[in-house]
Amino acid sequence: MPESIARAIESAPPTSARRLIAAGLIRRRPGSTLALRATPAGVTGTIRKAVTR
Repeated sequence: MPESIARAIESAPPTSARRLIAAGLIRRRPGSTLALRATPAGVTGTIRKAVTR
């Protein structure tokens, strides 16, 4: 592939076919940590006791 075409492909904006695959968050509170992840298949999460370091 010519270098000019390769550069054009690399700098092209994302297409409308792209979509968000997963979103998540981690929230740390005194005594526990909450982790949440949402995907097209569903939502999962965990709550864990805080680990002292």
